[in-house]
Amino acid sequence: MADSSTNMRLRLPLLCIILEVILIILFGVLVEYNHDTDAKKWNKNGTHSAHEYENEFYYRYPSFQDVHVMIFVGFGFLMTFLQRYGFSSVGFNFLIAAFSLQWATLMQGFFHGMEHGKIHVGVESMINADFCTGSVLISFGAILGKTSPVQLLVMAVFEVTLFAVNEFILLSVLGANDAGGSMTIHTFGAYFGLVVSRVLYRPTLDKSKHRNSSVYHSDLFAMIGTIYLWMYWPSFNSAVTQYGDPQHRTAMNTYYSLAACTLATFAFSALLSHEGKLDMVHIQNAALAGGVAVGTAGEMMLTPVGSMIVGFLAGTISVLGYKYLTPVLEKKLKIQDTCGVHNLHGMPGVLGAVVGAVTACLASKDVYGEGFQKVFSESESVSWSASHQGVMQALSLAVTLGMALFGGLLTGLILKLPIYGSPSDTHCFEDGLYWELPGEEEDHTELTEVATPNEVEKLNS
Repeated sequence: MADSSTNMRLRLPLLCIILEVILIILFGVLVEYNHDTDAKKWNKNGTHSAHEYENEFYYRYPSFQDVHVMIFVGFGFLMTFLQRYGFSSVGFNFLIAAFSLQWATLMQGFFHGMEHGKIHVGVESMINADFCTGSVLISFGAILGKTSPVQLLVMAVFEVTLFAVNEFILLSVLGANDAGGSMTIHTFGAYFGLVVSRVLYRPTLDKSKHRNSSVYHSDLFAMIGTIYLWMYWPSFNSAVTQYGDPQHRTAMNTYYSLAACTLATFAFSALLSHEGKLDMVHIQNAALAGGVAVGTAGEMMLTPVGSMIVGFLAGTISVLGYKYLTPVLEKKLKIQDTCGVHNLHGMPGVLGAVVGAVTACLASKDVYGEGFQKVFSESESVSWSASHQGVMQALSLAVTLGMALFGGLLTGLILKLPIYGSPSDTHCFEDGLYWELPGEEEDHTELTEVATPNEVEKLNS
């Protein structure tokens, strides 16, 4: 099926090799182990068996592994719902995640991880790199099936860089709280991807409409991704929070928010159907919105009931978005959002940012006691106040949206250049363009190439 315009024989190898060589050189010059990883530094004063367990590895690695599973298994399988794009969903997810976590280590290190001219890495920097990678994968969902692997790698180069800039502004300059990344990860990734999708708008995408759909087994695979994400989301939101009560509280708030969100998702999915049937698209995606929406306020004293309310609202707006807003975005704004990232990450991310701002405004030492400074690290400053923190949280949302919209526009214009081997409108959502397929699948592909849409539907059934 592939022709010279989409052939990856030179494009992809050259880009992968060039990027990896650059990464290796930069790592060699700039990156070294941190105190808890370096043999000489860790063992400087001798070692004792009890002392070994104070290493950050034992506190952070379980959370890192959970986050890592979400990035490579959860996100990868969540996007396998397209009937003819399973190889690409999992495979390209694997590719851009492997690149992004390396590039993110450098970019995040440049802004808030350098000491004496070196970037010091450990398990926490690995978690933060995975967070950045998650944002890129969210954007990937918006343009799923319509781009080449070369375009995706180029997008990752720019998005990771801008993610690190935005994260630095929010956390270091504005002093915002965003442990679970409602703003830095989800809002940024969603609106960045949506703008890229708008710039890459395909007016005749209907030519691939028969492939832009699911079948029974592809939806089942996607549901596996949902379950992995749902189970590990408490670890995702709490992974880099302070040890002790903030981390414990973040995991618990996420736990209850996801549970309430799931009930809302099932309820409104059935309610909005004329026949009262559940829509698997809603269940796969909207059931996760509670984890997104509680990310910013997760470590705050949101309370279990507050978390449940947030989760219920997130599930509700996500289902409503899939039902009513997605068609409007495509018809009126020409945003072709393949995975509906606006409904799962965009709107719930904004909701999470608003909840975080309100919760911060209501914070007081009467509620937090001696744990106040653990959550709000700047609270000991004379100029700090809860209302000021709330304003900074709201301002952080505005900055994130601005960075995402500008970055998505710039990146989209670069990706629009006709040099990346992107698929034509008639060949979108098709694995056979970039992958060698098993014999049976190749035969199916050849048949669908010459068949009419009605014949294709009969073949798929």
